[in-house]
Amino acid sequence: MKKRNTNNVRAIRNYCVFLKEAKRQSDASVDGVTKAINRFEEYTKYKDFKQFHCQQAVGFKKNLMGQKNVVTDQPLSKATLNTTLRHLKVFFQWLALQSGYRSRMNYNDMEYFNLSEKDARIANTKRKKPVPTIDQVVQVLEAMPCMTSIEMRDRALVAFTLLTGARDSAVASLKLKHICIAEQSLYQDAREVNTKFSKTFTTYFFPVGELPVKIFSDWVNHLTAELSFGPDDPLFPKTRVRNSPSHKFEPMGLLREHWTTAGSIRRIFKEGFKAADLPYYNPHSFRNTLVRLGEKLCCNAEAFKAWSQNLGHEGVLTTFYSYGDVTDYRQAELLKSLAQPKSEATPEMEALIEQTMMKMLNK
Repeated sequence: MKKRNTNNVRAIRNYCVFLKEAKRQSDASVDGVTKAINRFEEYTKYKDFKQFHCQQAVGFKKNLMGQKNVVTDQPLSKATLNTTLRHLKVFFQWLALQSGYRSRMNYNDMEYFNLSEKDARIANTKRKKPVPTIDQVVQVLEAMPCMTSIEMRDRALVAFTLLTGARDSAVASLKLKHICIAEQSLYQDAREVNTKFSKTFTTYFFPVGELPVKIFSDWVNHLTAELSFGPDDPLFPKTRVRNSPSHKFEPMGLLREHWTTAGSIRRIFKEGFKAADLPYYNPHSFRNTLVRLGEKLCCNAEAFKAWSQNLGHEGVLTTFYSYGDVTDYRQAELLKSLAQPKSEATPEMEALIEQTMMKMLNK
């Protein structure tokens, strides 16, 4: 195995510190950057970064295009290529400004990491996202069992995600004290809840029907009255497992502990949609469902601003940009409505038009 270059290791470590402390990026984002740099080092056989030149970028780009996804055995997607090359371009641009590298590297050589305009457009194209309807989620809730504490938790988890649109990482870290059933609100406190960009905000339950509210309210009551959970206990506790006589791990109630990752939440969603004989929709897709509902219910800018703020977005444009422009389903509805024959104007409308024309003629 080729030995890693000590200068490179030091440079990568310093860059990771820069990303975390100066650019305030998360550990997951930094891991993505180090993965891209590691791919480049494997290609160059761990040559010192001081020897970087444009031909290395060109060669690596061709090599990367020939690689395959280890899971699907298909060529790497254009989005993966674009992300990897972008990480490397930014890294070497940063490195070229550091002491010991400025005189060794040509800043313009980093431009050779760019994809072609055609591939870049493909990589950045927005894809159609599968989005469940409210009726489909209600169908899932009706199909999910609710006899044991674990089953009640799983069912309440799906209902809660629809009520609040909370991200799965935040859901995994929520405590009972963050919920107020009387006000039907969720306080996402960034000091304790793993929110995106560490934002603190209050979410009030979205108007998605009575069933989700009842399911979740019953769950909170079960936690406090039956299981004696307190304010600092998890809202959705981890499953307790035991080693059965048949030497298999079996669920046995709930622990007073949080999930460490959102993997269990996604598994619960998969099983719930499978039980309802519906295609799987991940937890984040519920946010798209709520945006579509808001587009129908909000009749003015202030209402949609409140709806957007309830999702944790600081501006309404974030809701529009992050969740698409005019969605396919809405685009089809609008075009079909335009194809319908226009209804005749009412006498009141005809009188108004006539008055307007007269005013224009008099002017």
